[in-house]
Amino acid sequence: MPVMIRTIQTAVPPTILYQDQARDVFAAQPGLTRLGQRLIATSFDSAAISTRRTAVEELTLDRTSEDPVFFDANTRLLLSPSTRVRNELFAREAGPLFVEAARRALEACPDLSPADITHVVTVSCTGFYNPGPDYQVVRSLGLNPQTRRYHLGFMGCYAAFPALRAAKSFCEAEPDAVVLVVCGELCSLHVRSSNNPDTIMGSALFADGAAAAVVTARPQSDGGDFPPHPPHLLLDFFETTLTPVGEEAMAWNIGDEGFEMVLGTYVPHIIDDHIVGALEPLLNQDPTLPDAYSEIPHWGIHPGGRAILDRVQHRLELDDAQLAPARRVLRDYGNMSSSTVMFVLKDILEGSGPTADAAGERVCSMAFGPGLTVETALMTLVPGPVPSAVPGSAAVPALEAGR
Repeated sequence: MPVMIRTIQTAVPPTILYQDQARDVFAAQPGLTRLGQRLIATSFDSAAISTRRTAVEELTLDRTSEDPVFFDANTRLLLSPSTRVRNELFAREAGPLFVEAARRALEACPDLSPADITHVVTVSCTGFYNPGPDYQVVRSLGLNPQTRRYHLGFMGCYAAFPALRAAKSFCEAEPDAVVLVVCGELCSLHVRSSNNPDTIMGSALFADGAAAAVVTARPQSDGGDFPPHPPHLLLDFFETTLTPVGEEAMAWNIGDEGFEMVLGTYVPHIIDDHIVGALEPLLNQDPTLPDAYSEIPHWGIHPGGRAILDRVQHRLELDDAQLAPARRVLRDYGNMSSSTVMFVLKDILEGSGPTADAAGERVCSMAFGPGLTVETALMTLVPGPVPSAVPGSAAVPALEAGR
């Protein structure tokens, strides 16, 4: 059996950031230059974001705190806690988010029990603690204490793909393996007031959220009280590449007052120039794919920002419907670093309906991160029971359109 994502489930903190309110707060901070104020207005208004979620409850305007640490709602001043204080909040708030997303993913597979989970892979780049979220998932969900645990840290927005690739390898090596992949990020811990364009862009884009996937080659059990087969994503191929330029354009560093993002304004141009070359190694793995990118039905693009999505859509000549999942996630949740592309893939999974091709529809997915690194994945969206062969083989003639 091919390796598949059985489900993707998500969890977000309850505190909502409204983009227009956040813009006004950041624009009113003392010490801003006129250029800084203009950059804030432009960055927030052009981000194509309506709402984001944050684990920092103080960031809401709805209530005040007697001893504010991150934000004083009375004076509307953004404060400057140390990296240690920010990481301590990560240690308190990240675990429950990881656990909730993982719990929902396991509950979405009623034929699986906690005892079936063989591996846990967790991902985050916004904080550190140990025992970490991998440990908490095992303990909180009552998994076998011998569950093998792996944590991918500080890789950035593309890290969901190495995690899924590792899960696929585990399942290919052990056909009965069931892997929980959980990405969780609290990016909002690191916002601050600044005149620096990169810092302003991060404040306009980044948010908090977690997403969990169940990856296995085991088909859903039939019979009993289980619901009909839900859609699945077959994990066909993965590739990674570094663009020839861009090392200085995207980075993630640790400072005295939180983690510091570098997201240069030239990043969309780099992606525009090199996206075709980055996709080539992936798409060449399956000669049955059509020549035109637009003929691949689904595109799961990490919405690093509106400009990135615009460049990808234009360069690959995709239509609005193919970018709709990424733009919806950006609008409703912002950029949650490694978790974000999982939200996009969940949107694609849930959007498959009775008109979907029963033999499967291809999904091309990608994310970008420090380096500049481009991670890509080719998947197949199957609306019902999983076929017994991978796409591109003679056993799946409906997918052999010729390339």
